[in-house]
Amino acid sequence: MDIGVFIPIGNNGWLISETAPQYKPSFDLNRAIVEKAERYGFDFALSMIKLRGFGGKTEFWDHNLETFTLMAGLAAVTSRIKLYATAATLVMPPAIVARMASTIDSISHGRFGLNVITGWQKPEYSQMGLWPGDEFFRTRYQYLAEYVQVLRDLWETGRSDLKGEFFQMEDCRLSPRPQADMKIICAGTSEAGLAFTARYADYNFCFGLGLNTPKAFAATTERLRAATAKEGREVPAFPLFMVIADETDEAAMAKWERYKAGADTEALQWMVSQTEADKNAGKDANVRNMARADSAVNLNMGTVVGSYATCARLLDEIAEVPGAGGVMLTFDDFLEGIEAFGQHIQPLMQSRRHVMELA
Repeated sequence: MDIGVFIPIGNNGWLISETAPQYKPSFDLNRAIVEKAERYGFDFALSMIKLRGFGGKTEFWDHNLETFTLMAGLAAVTSRIKLYATAATLVMPPAIVARMASTIDSISHGRFGLNVITGWQKPEYSQMGLWPGDEFFRTRYQYLAEYVQVLRDLWETGRSDLKGEFFQMEDCRLSPRPQADMKIICAGTSEAGLAFTARYADYNFCFGLGLNTPKAFAATTERLRAATAKEGREVPAFPLFMVIADETDEAAMAKWERYKAGADTEALQWMVSQTEADKNAGKDANVRNMARADSAVNLNMGTVVGSYATCARLLDEIAEVPGAGGVMLTFDDFLEGIEAFGQHIQPLMQSRRHVMELA
């Protein structure tokens, strides 16, 4: 099973809480995280893009680095780990993104890939006068399909002449082209998102669900497998989980309860209001999962809480879900969390024995 880390490009990572670790993002922090992840055999690191945060007492995600610049820097100081940046496709022309990706491919010697998003938080784009109107919620995956076609044309042939509804390319050129096959990720889990992923993406990222229920995301992979079967393709899923570990189950659970008790209600209310803007998103969409009331303090991603042995056992169960290619992890404290994972959790995981044998 592959393991990746969703690095904290925004302040405070993925805990919307006054009692969680409080910090601003920086290159030095993310470099330390990714270098540590590479040392412990992590397979990839991914950075999001966020253009406006949720506010509140913690100013959650009001402070963010830029994803391509960050990953270019990380590409220069790493040697093995795969790196993914995220393209905010609504405001970044595909020909420019194709060239940026090709540049980081050169820096990394073929270790770069791309996560593509359509954008779900309207104020990120309306603040710049670049929101095309709420009709975009309905057409965003048609837009993304043309966008990715332009990327593929340029990466594979160096030229695009696509004439579509959203893009009109006229002998658009790209050189040098990437030296490695450029992989594309999509995190859509709505019906439209999965249909797009099944046809155009190489990997799907989805939310893990619940507390210490590592297989609860299986329903999403079943829907993805049905969609990919129609296309005659296979697209592995990578659920997102937060790991909160300690020497004992009791100590780890005490951390989780403390984080929940300090939830930044103002920031959470803002997030919920934004997730409700897309009336076309169904109950299975990631934006709907983010806003559920049960544990929105960490955006309702799947949460693994326990001793090192408990976390190893639960993470191993993810590998048993048909269609799962691996897992993407966040941590309450990234530097301490990756160290604990590498030293105490991974050595106990059957699904990571191949990594330990190479250590």
